[in-house]
Amino acid sequence: MASTFFSKPEPNQVLFEESSCARKIILNRPRKLNSLTYEMISQILRNLEVYEKDPMVKLLILKVEKDFTKGLNSSVKIKGQGKAFCAGGDIIGIAFTVNEGHWSFGESFYKKLLTLDYMFATSRKPLVSLINGVVMGGGAGLSMNSMFRVVTENTVFSMPEAQIGFFPDVGASYFLSRLPGFFGEYLGLTGGRLNGNEMLACGLATHLVLSKHLPLLEKALSQVASSDASTISTVINGFSSKISLKKDSVFRRLETINKCFSRKTVEEILSMLENEAANGDNKWIIRAISSMKSASPTSLKIFLKSIREGRTKELNDCLSQDYTIACHMIRGTFNHDVFEGTKAKLLEKDKQPKWEPSRLELVSDEFVDQYFEEVDDADWEYLQLPVRPNLARTWESKL
Repeated sequence: MASTFFSKPEPNQVLFEESSCARKIILNRPRKLNSLTYEMISQILRNLEVYEKDPMVKLLILKVEKDFTKGLNSSVKIKGQGKAFCAGGDIIGIAFTVNEGHWSFGESFYKKLLTLDYMFATSRKPLVSLINGVVMGGGAGLSMNSMFRVVTENTVFSMPEAQIGFFPDVGASYFLSRLPGFFGEYLGLTGGRLNGNEMLACGLATHLVLSKHLPLLEKALSQVASSDASTISTVINGFSSKISLKKDSVFRRLETINKCFSRKTVEEILSMLENEAANGDNKWIIRAISSMKSASPTSLKIFLKSIREGRTKELNDCLSQDYTIACHMIRGTFNHDVFEGTKAKLLEKDKQPKWEPSRLELVSDEFVDQYFEEVDDADWEYLQLPVRPNLARTWESKL
């Protein structure tokens, strides 16, 4: 299939607006679920550098643009138009270019994306994400690495990369490993979905605001003339709703999740889940088992190793490790699961990928370890991120 990457580039994939002390970054690929392209990431990085140096800018905001676009003053905002905040990186576009022999483009893309994630996480101006819609993969990298993460009743979070032969990246081994117990392992291995209440409960979100109140919240934030985090938090609190977890919420199963996902290997985790499935209350467990069994065995083992190591690493080290693993996958150094999964689940959609190796027991520790080692290429180097001191984190469960 011919690539569309070099033909008819899409105009206005990301928009920028100013309103008093606010700077809005608007993701504008609604037909592609606002998936991130190289040009979008490059433009955001360029503008972010300007915003950080501008003393008039007091606040950054990440948000979806749907029902509330007017009337902001002094914040930086990232907004996505349509039903999705951001469904991730443009993996299909990357797959096309790599299949045509341009694997170096895939590496450049990930270097830019992970650098942007780090710049957001260490932003010199407070960053508020207004996440009103689907957020996955690269979209999670943008929003989960911000100081304030505001979700709504429309928010759906997921990290389903293992289903297409990739792995939860963009710092997921950092922010998922900071969640209560082994909930991060559950999310990354199963691609399980969370709603806004569940995101707030587990700590992925800092605030829950009903979508109908977002225009008023945005207007209030636009009137903030300070970069003081407590001042911004107080403003958001004025529009926030309390947690209301459903009885069948997966976060209410944290005790069972910890029991199963604390196991040392993916095989042991699956075995524990199958044992628990026989004890009733098993709908969510059956979904988890089904999802893991349909994912790339290699991807599952890579993620488990990365999140376990991520618990003791800083964000920059996690992102650097993500880059190394991604480079191996993009080059097809050891297998081609990411291209097989993209073809089977996103392009041809027969949902029958042929993973290699095909079973968990065939994926040895030595095979997985290779993905964490440097790429054998004289021109390749580890991801080097700038030294930035102000990493602001608020990872804690609200329950």
